[in-house]
Amino acid sequence: MALMWCAISSHGLGHAAQVVPVLNELGRIIPNLHAILRTQVPAWFFKDRLTIDSTLSPAQQDIGCIQHGPLNIDVEATWNAHARFHAEWEQKVRDETLAIQAAAPAMVLSAISYLATEAGARARVPTVGLCNLSWDQILEPWAEPARSDQREIVSHIRHAYAHADLMLRPTPGMPLSAFKNVTDIGPIACPLASDQAALRNAIGAAPDEKIVVVGFGGIALDTLPFEQMEQCVGYRFIVSGPVPESCVRIHPASELPMPFGTLLASADLIVTKPGYSTVVEAVALGKPVVYVRRYNFADEQTLVSYLHRYGRAVELSAQDFSAGRWEAALGAAWSVPHPTEHASPATGAVEAARILSQHLTRG
Repeated sequence: MALMWCAISSHGLGHAAQVVPVLNELGRIIPNLHAILRTQVPAWFFKDRLTIDSTLSPAQQDIGCIQHGPLNIDVEATWNAHARFHAEWEQKVRDETLAIQAAAPAMVLSAISYLATEAGARARVPTVGLCNLSWDQILEPWAEPARSDQREIVSHIRHAYAHADLMLRPTPGMPLSAFKNVTDIGPIACPLASDQAALRNAIGAAPDEKIVVVGFGGIALDTLPFEQMEQCVGYRFIVSGPVPESCVRIHPASELPMPFGTLLASADLIVTKPGYSTVVEAVALGKPVVYVRRYNFADEQTLVSYLHRYGRAVELSAQDFSAGRWEAALGAAWSVPHPTEHASPATGAVEAARILSQHLTRG
């Protein structure tokens, strides 16, 4: 049996969404592969997605960001949480190193836990990173010039990342300057097949109504402007979370007999924030996107640029999103012409699996 230690950030579900396709592809190359999922991502996320044998080992891998809903990052709370995390750093690294040594994996795969990259190095296990971003680059723009403690945290994270033997950077990705050895791979996306007829039947959509999936990733929206959405004639909306009983045009995704990926593939439009998995899949599917920016998350511009270059997209301000003034943006996104330039094929998972398999068999 080939054993991998997979340290996955639980800041949302996007990091796990990048790792799972890679592990599935790796399982096709190495049939006896087993993954220890070292993460706080809930078990239900992996249940119908991960095809290889795995064991869930719940443990905090990093902080990420403290958020109030998907659009509001609490910068002060994020720094405070990092300060507490780093105050116990040596004990955390020792505990993680001992856990890795006890499991004796052939490799540590980090997405993008800097705790795992340092612990893997101390355990003398080959350690590989996988992500389009890194936490030092997310935190650095928020560091106040007079706060040496914040700058020290960023420096500490970079030092820990530097222990990785290799970093795999999916397209589109940030510079990732903390890593000494970076290899670019294609986009990681596994779009499912469309089943629009079944979806239209399930929600009772008329032939002239457009279906809009409202998906903001693993951090749920606190609220939606349901009353204004109900007034959007010509549209049907599919959302995460509960929906008021009075709604006719809005349908909870949980009540539909298909996974989120099929909903995404079957929709006419997508409303979202610029997150890696949704952006790359929307481009791969050719779906028009209405996006709401945070303007203080460092990888956002990279994703927005990718979306406009290879996809069909329109920005909706956070104010108009909250107020339910969506119709103009939805109509504009639908009217955006198809791009003349095509994105690279979504081969990232296959490329990553081939690289990882070489390290595994070499070990």
